[in-house]
Amino acid sequence: MDLRQQNKLLYSRACFGISLTEFQEPRPIAAVVEGLFPKTPPTELIAISEKDWLDHSPEAMKLMGNEVEKREKQKAFRQRTRDINLLWLQAMVDSQYPLVEKAALFWHGHFATRIDNPYYDQRLLQILRTNALGNFGELLREVSKSAAMLQFLNNQQNKKAHPNENFAREVMELFTLGRGHYTEDDVKEAARAFTGWAHDGTGEFIFRKKQHDDGKKKFLGKTGYFNGDDILDILLEQKQTAVFITQKIYRYFVSDEKIDEKRVRELADDFYESKYDIGALLKTIFSSDWFYGEHVTGAKVKSPVELLVGYQRLMPLQFAKPQFLLSLQRLLGQVLFAAPNVAGWPGGKNWIDSSSLALRMRLPEALFASGELDLSPKDHDPEAMSGAIEMDMETYNNQRYRMGKTVPDWTQFLAAWSVVGKDALLSSLADYLLNIRLSEGKLNEVNSFADHFNTNDFIKSVTILLMELPEYQLS
Repeated sequence: MDLRQQNKLLYSRACFGISLTEFQEPRPIAAVVEGLFPKTPPTELIAISEKDWLDHSPEAMKLMGNEVEKREKQKAFRQRTRDINLLWLQAMVDSQYPLVEKAALFWHGHFATRIDNPYYDQRLLQILRTNALGNFGELLREVSKSAAMLQFLNNQQNKKAHPNENFAREVMELFTLGRGHYTEDDVKEAARAFTGWAHDGTGEFIFRKKQHDDGKKKFLGKTGYFNGDDILDILLEQKQTAVFITQKIYRYFVSDEKIDEKRVRELADDFYESKYDIGALLKTIFSSDWFYGEHVTGAKVKSPVELLVGYQRLMPLQFAKPQFLLSLQRLLGQVLFAAPNVAGWPGGKNWIDSSSLALRMRLPEALFASGELDLSPKDHDPEAMSGAIEMDMETYNNQRYRMGKTVPDWTQFLAAWSVVGKDALLSSLADYLLNIRLSEGKLNEVNSFADHFNTNDFIKSVTILLMELPEYQLS
């Protein structure tokens, strides 16, 4: 694999694809890797102010006498999840440091939630983005104390007299150790330790001392008067936590299915010794020779969000109906802030079925040729239609998603490729757009369907045809 292809693979996995400039001017891998990491935290994405939330908080709602107006006001506020959804999606497109957003997207699936409170979603998102490349222990602690997670996993109801085990179970099964590395007694004892963890009306963490069980507990072989922070500390002391997190990071950034367990164990050892430095783990992965092996190329299926962001990073796209991006997330199977369950999205080949693959292969024509796209939704899923999806109910009830026009700006793309000789254009575009090299026969097939009227039409048609191939779905 030459340097250009190495650059392309790295930008594909660490970001949302390689830009034309980055492709045409490849740099040493060490320099690229270093440039992926920002020196300062990302600017907070604010779609909802604290004042706006306070005007819609449960306390404010209690002061409203008219029940009909109250329900309408609450519904309108919940639907503003679309605002933070589109704001984050645009940040992924525009970011100078897309690794931050790519890593935050990973943690968004790892610490999955689905609640009807866009303000709490917004606050959790900033925790994920700020700590995406930082320390896992700090990230775990902040997420665990966020209003979104406390609400989603019912820890508001976890009280001394009636312990609720939801959060205690998931913090071990999904966030740290993985299934099979704890007992039911560990769940019960951890739940006792997390009693009293809650949040106030503004979403700030509070500890309700009177609701806390301060008795002696036995957890993962240790005995003491543990509170929630103690439980998190004990979980971080377990080497299995480093292994579990490293396995998930490996699947996300390296390969959906081809897992080198020996390599994962070595990476996990370093991760544990670094005291859970996420950035250091990713730098090791991206700087390793094995990362650029043939077995890594094409070993991942692009998630719906990666696909949509990748389109827009390829060239500017103006949507007549920006909210259609929400419908596309729904149809493709990944809606931000609306995970299917607490385990998040399964990923890999699960992103692809007959319906979603057909849509993926139709999208390039619709998006980049200013075409229309009429789509019927999948079967109604009441659970998936809650919360963040509620924004689309009117469209959903009409049983059609109508995209309207999109306006792609081909200017820079055409200018960059028009200087390439006609004989080399097709193969050069394929090298840029696809991570898997096409056979001569496949290239000839693409060429037979291309528009040969003039150079610009040829570039446009070939670009769209290549993006419609199954190979484009792989990174």
